[in-house]
Amino acid sequence: MAEEVKVFRSWSSPFPLRVIWALRLKGVTFDVICEDLFNKSPLLLQYNPVEKKVPVLVHNGKAICESLVILEYIEETWKQTPLLPEDPYQKANARFWAKFSDDKVIMQVFQSIKWDVLLKEGKEQEEGILASLQNLRYLEEELRGKKFFGGEAIGLADLALGWLAYYLNIFEEVAGLKLVDQESFPSLVAWMQEFANAPVVHGSWPDRDKLAEKLVAMREASLGKETRK
Repeated sequence: MAEEVKVFRSWSSPFPLRVIWALRLKGVTFDVICEDLFNKSPLLLQYNPVEKKVPVLVHNGKAICESLVILEYIEETWKQTPLLPEDPYQKANARFWAKFSDDKVIMQVFQSIKWDVLLKEGKEQEEGILASLQNLRYLEEELRGKKFFGGEAIGLADLALGWLAYYLNIFEEVAGLKLVDQESFPSLVAWMQEFANAPVVHGSWPDRDKLAEKLVAMREASLGKETRK
């Protein structure tokens, strides 16, 4: 009997993309169900009743939630094209950077860019930029001399951090600033280009103009509220 594999995603969220890239790397056939997070389907609420968000992986009727947990499930379920190295130290290192992605890059860079850089101006924006740059410098140092975080092939840490390869430039464009340039972050810039051009990644990004339009609307709404205070 053929396996049933479904991925619940929204059109703009970067987190389900981690799951899609991993399944593509493994050569797993899957269906995508796109959710409107302002009008969530009964199926999404059934499969993720606790957090009610995407991504959700449904494998033969069983639901797995949270993108990093899903990546670990995919790695253990489909053994081909490993996401993690065999060496215990290297495996622990890959998991560290994947966790760093959520604890520091997502929470402090993504959220800082979104709420302090994109939606603020002046001193508040400057403070958000400084917070973002520090964690990006850690990534620069880790990538020095390497094609991907694990070496020559895309692995767990690359999937966790892959959103940077597309979303960061759009954030910069909408906010009218440059956080990552070739001179200051040569290794990070090279990695973003390599990752974005990988066959499993190509064609998976949300529409750039639509995403930029959404971010512009958020920025204008936020700055308008700040002006009215």
